[in-house]
Amino acid sequence: MVTELVAFLAASLVAEPERLEVQARESSRGLEIQIRCAPDDAGRLIGRGGRTINSIRTLARAASEGQERVEVHLLDA
Repeated sequence: MVTELVAFLAASLVAEPERLEVQARESSRGLEIQIRCAPDDAGRLIGRGGRTINSIRTLARAASEGQERVEVHLLDA
């Protein structure tokens, strides 16, 4: 559910949603969600001063309802 939320939010923000990849994996630290996008869309996801990506992280943590630790990373395409 958390991964789908992050994918929906990211797809809503980027200009090229077809190049968007959102992957999740369980690790010893909890759930890690990795976002890959077109280079031109990275700025849209980061936002001014990192506000947008931090908001996505906050929503992902809230959606997990405290059941597990969630980390969201934006990776180079």
